[in-house]
Parts: sequence; C-alpha cells; structure tokens
Amino acid sequence: MRLSRSIAFIMASAVLAGGCVGAPAPVGSSGKLAVVATTTVFADMTASVGGDLVSVTSLVPKNADVHTFEPRPADVRTIASAKLLIMNGLGLDDWLTKTITNAAAEGTPLLKLGVDLPGVTLLPGETASTQNPHLFMDVKYVELYVDRIAAALKSADPAHAQTFDVQAAAYKRQLETLDAWVRAQIATIPEANRKLVTFHDAFPYYAREYGITIVGVAVEAPGQDPNAGYTAQLITAIKSAGVKAIFAESQFPTKLVDQLAAEANCKVVADLYDDALGDPPVDSYEGVIRWDTTQLVGALR
Repeated sequence: MRLSRSIAFIMASAVLAGGCVGAPAPVGSSGKLAVVATTTVFADMTASVGGDLVSVTSLVPKNADVHTFEPRPADVRTIASAKLLIMNGLGLDDWLTKTITNAAAEGTPLLKLGVDLPGVTLLPGETASTQNPHLFMDVKYVELYVDRIAAALKSADPAHAQTFDVQAAAYKRQLETLDAWVRAQIATIPEANRKLVTFHDAFPYYAREYGITIVGVAVEAPGQDPNAGYTAQLITAIKSAGVKAIFAESQFPTKLVDQLAAEANCKVVADLYDDALGDPPVDSYEGVIRWDTTQLVGALR
C-alpha cells in the first residue's frame, strides 16, 4: 500500500531513534513474523534472536555493498509485506527510509539499531557532522543491538516475548565468548605491529575496542576514488608507521590497495568482511568476526 506524503511524513517523524513505532504487528500467514533487514549482518542477528518464530529477509544480498545499494522493484514488494523493518542508520543504509515512504504499510515498525545507542561513544564519519556507522564491528556494541532487536520482536509479537528473551540471552552469551576470543587473539600480535590500513573506514570501532591503530584508509568513501595528493600522503604515513599490511573487503576491487602496497612495500589481505556476509565460514556475524580476526592476526603477527 502506498503511503500519501502526509502519512509518510507522520510515520517518519514518529520513528524514535533506535526504537519502534506503530501498533504491534501480526505474524504472517506462515505463522512467523516477517522481518526485513537492510543487510545480511543484521538479518543474521535478528534470526539469532528470533529463531523459528521469525522469517528474516535481507535487502542487500551477501557479498554486496550496502553503501551503493539501490533497492529494486522486488525489494519494494518485500518491504510492503514486512511486519518489522530493521536498519543500522547513521548513514550506512539510510536509503531504506526513502524506500519505505513508497513501500511500507502504514504503521510498520522501524528499528534503527545504531542511532542513539546508550553507552556508545560515536567516532567521526566521512564528512563533517557525521558519525561512523560501523558500530557492529565492536562485539560489545552488538550485545546492545541484541537488546534492541529483542525489544522490537517482543513489541511486534508479544505472545512470544519470553521466548525472545531466552534466545536473546543465549545469543549474548555467545557474543561474550566471541569477544573474549577476539581479545585473546589480538593479544598474540606484538604491540608494535598492531597497525593497519583498510580499504574504507569500516573498522574504527573494532580497532578502538581491541587495541589496534588504523593508520589510514585507501578511500574516504566507497565509490569515490582518492586524489593523487591523498594517496601520496597515505603512502608516506604507511612507511612512517611501519604498517605491515593493507586490508580490503571482499566486495571491493583490489587494484587501489595493490598499488598502495607495492609503493609502500607491505602486503595485501583482500578478503575481510564487515557490511555483508558471504559464503561459509563467513555466513554469520560470528563467522565474520572470527574470520577477520584470524586474517588480521595472521598478517600482523
């Protein structure tokens, strides 16, 4: 059902940062709550909390780039059937808010996982007055995401609130184990080697939480090639800091980082994941964090 401009405006205004709006939504014909998330990462988190009670669809497919994603007609139909919408916010996937104006049913709850998250210190984004959206690369912050997802599911399907609570608690214990494992792995890297360059600015929260220094990024924003002056300064910084490796994500081309590495005399690790899941073993959020950590340790230790 298409929303009129006035209804869309009211709906958008009512979306509380990090919260849900609208009346509790019924489950779909399958008996499962139909949830639509912007990315495979958030879809996996939601499935971990919702279990068999939810049917979760990701708009951005695996191995794809959320920053440059453009919804297709099929995505509009998927959004129209959703009983709960989940996004990150902070500029990562704000295209969803534009899409739901023309697609979502009136009153469909919208959860913004990263906006106004209690206890979080945001890092600066790509441009002035913006914040870096990649909070989910810090496992401790994802535990807060889980609380929000559980609250949204309970609001949408209150009859199964207790089950959602139990499953959320189990998932948080899993995340606590994951966080401890990451810390133990990073501790094996000599402190002098805990420096890296990434393709884009997706790892600052991970780096801050686990004691790694990011010397620079190859591109300031995905889809925008850096100018020669910026690249020259980055190469100088890499050499000066003694960076051992440049890391890139699997969904981005490696030509630029290969050139940087050749000029700066360091290696390239081009198969990290952050905004999207991939094939096994990176087909879950936990799989992504374990994979990335393993690649970092292998290259820097």
